[in-house]
Amino acid sequence: MPSPVEYMITPRLYSTLEPSERCLWHSHVFEVKSGELIMPKPAGIPETVWEVAETKEMESVVQLYGKAYHLWQVDRGDKLPLGEPNLMMSCTQESPDIERLVTARDEKFGIDHKRKIELRKHINEPEVHPGEHWAFDREERC
Repeated sequence: MPSPVEYMITPRLYSTLEPSERCLWHSHVFEVKSGELIMPKPAGIPETVWEVAETKEMESVVQLYGKAYHLWQVDRGDKLPLGEPNLMMSCTQESPDIERLVTARDEKFGIDHKRKIELRKHINEPEVHPGEHWAFDREERC
């Protein structure tokens, strides 16, 4: 599992970026609404209290665009971030692997993404800027 650092910006700032830069950013709509995006729960906080706090935060995050760098592939066992950082994209739509990956994450961390989907149903989905998803077609569009 990579160790990411993500910078998040508002839709207003995202809309000012050149198309070649916008293609390096991603919307958080799918991550939030699918239960893919989670916040680590601090020890000692009751689950019901944490669900309220995390869901409230997701109401803000759903609006933002992110640019994420993965500094190190921690599952290899390296003690330091070796090699070059990688710009990574996030899943921004359903894919054949997403259910399997999120279910494996749920099992590892004791999370239920289907519960998160239910808790987040009320969160309005903002309009995603038309420059979204270009990174997957970089040769043609970027």
